Amino acid sequence: MADSQKRCGVLLVNTGTPSAPEPRSVRRYLAKFLMDKRIRPMNAVVWWFILHFFILPKRGRVSAEKYRAIWSDEGFFFATTHEKIEVGLQAALDAAGHDAVVRCAMSYSEPTIPRALREMKRLGCNQLVVLPLYPQSAHSTCGAVRDGVKRGLRKARWQVEHDVIDNYHDNGTYIRAIAASIRNAGFNPESDDRLLFSFHSIPMIDIENGDTYELQTSATSLQIASELGIERRRWTIGYQCRFDKSRQWLAPFTRDVLARWSQVDGPRIFCVCPNFAVDCLETLYDIDHDLKPYYFDMVRKAGREPDSTKFTYVPCLNRSKAHVQVLMSVLEPYMR
Repeated sequence: MADSQKRCGVLLVNTGTPSAPEPRSVRRYLAKFLMDKRIRPMNAVVWWFILHFFILPKRGRVSAEKYRAIWSDEGFFFATTHEKIEVGLQAALDAAGHDAVVRCAMSYSEPTIPRALREMKRLGCNQLVVLPLYPQSAHSTCGAVRDGVKRGLRKARWQVEHDVIDNYHDNGTYIRAIAASIRNAGFNPESDDRLLFSFHSIPMIDIENGDTYELQTSATSLQIASELGIERRRWTIGYQCRFDKSRQWLAPFTRDVLARWSQVDGPRIFCVCPNFAVDCLETLYDIDHDLKPYYFDMVRKAGREPDSTKFTYVPCLNRSKAHVQVLMSVLEPYMR
């Protein structure tokens, strides 16, 4: 078939979200998420019992309270933003002359991967490009997307030429976009401002089994710092969102970095989370309601009064034009 007859399905995939900020919806979402073989910490049967009888009853309530704190009348920012990204990327691909169908899907919630694949098949797509919205890949994220796409294609009985983009941690457009977002947040490369790259942590066992996530987070941070023109002493890396304490997790933890930095008076701190394409619970809630208050508490313990202007969170790229440009740059080599 000639290239001019190619219709490409572009599938953007992220983790997911509860349908409502209520314990029942949160438990349903977490049950699916935490039972994934790439997430659960032990044998499925034993873990199912522990999860449903000991973890979800409490965590469902606690997480629902967190979601309620950041939920709006429009819905959850994470979900509505993906809808807008889908529209923006579709318009950009159309303008570039590509015959493409763009859909967003979630690994553990609606809209599902199988549903998106069935729709692309119905719309006549004969090529598929899957982009997990994780700039740095991990077994537990991009691996889960690959699993989901494989199952979805089998359910749809769709044998289609397809690519799954593993990561884009060193894509030049992505690096420049993150650097620009840091500058736009007020970071001054010529001052003594400090920059904290906070990434989602993963279990050390995954790294020991060959996961290159740590290498990618380091490479991303170094390239962004180089783009900003700041020396090594002014930036560092931390990891957040450790799920349990029964396993060793990739460190240093963001909280420990903030505790150390709280002992030094003077520099402003800018916190950016480059492995989240869209702001979610781990950024919208954890930064403002956990990490920032924790940092200010540590400043008080160090004998100083906190200055709210000295801690700034840099939002994710979200629905911005810069984000659409990043996605276009990442997808372009695969659009045949």
